[in-house]
Amino acid sequence: MTKLKKCACIEPMYAELPFYDRFQAAKDDGFEAVEFWGWTDKDLGRVERAASQAGIAISGFNGDADFSLIAPEERAEYLAFLRRSVDAAKRVGASSLTIHSNALGEGGRVLNRYDGLSDTVKICAMFDALKACAEIAEESGIRMHLEPLNVTTDHVGNFLQHTRMAAEMTRLIGSPMLKVLYDAYHMQLNEGSLCDTIRAYGDQFGHVHVADAPGRHEPGTGEINYRAVFACLEEIGYEGMIGFELIPQTTTAEAVKAIMRM
Repeated sequence: MTKLKKCACIEPMYAELPFYDRFQAAKDDGFEAVEFWGWTDKDLGRVERAASQAGIAISGFNGDADFSLIAPEERAEYLAFLRRSVDAAKRVGASSLTIHSNALGEGGRVLNRYDGLSDTVKICAMFDALKACAEIAEESGIRMHLEPLNVTTDHVGNFLQHTRMAAEMTRLIGSPMLKVLYDAYHMQLNEGSLCDTIRAYGDQFGHVHVADAPGRHEPGTGEINYRAVFACLEEIGYEGMIGFELIPQTTTAEAVKAIMRM
């Protein structure tokens, strides 16, 4: 991984430490950036200071919360919260926000499947809302990353499940500020064929997440050949971050050793 920039997700990683100490720990371990999940439960002033003092970038965090892209009646509320997230990103110096088709609750639980809406309505609502997200991104300079999620284990009922749908939407919208967050762990569970997918849609990737499957632990603990995945990303010219969003199998120190071996 000489060319790929490494980012630590400091919610599941470094859980042995108080949250605001994790920025320095990630920097000390050789990560170029950090990311985390929600921002409303954080002291943004302390986040900014912790990153600044550690000399580490903040790649991003989730930009949505209680509202969904696929619900037409929630569009205004979704975009209003997204603008608040943009303001939070600017305050702490984060460069991107992650967005999802469905609102997620505690532990990533899908709050509403919207079973009363057809897939056609969900797709059209998401596409229209994403065009507005792209406009907000272009106006603010904060990139938006659309993330499909696995529906087998962590996010049962999530609408956006596949790389193809996400990438085709971002291609149609055509904004350089709206890209796909490709999570290899989620997509191994949902669709497999990681390298074929990377070659087909990698031009739309703005961020990549890494964890092994099953288990969501560090590379080398599951079935994914991450050496091949990383080589494929380099082959297509991917230049974004590799975000290690994983649950250490034992300790963060051991997980970091596995990451650096890759």
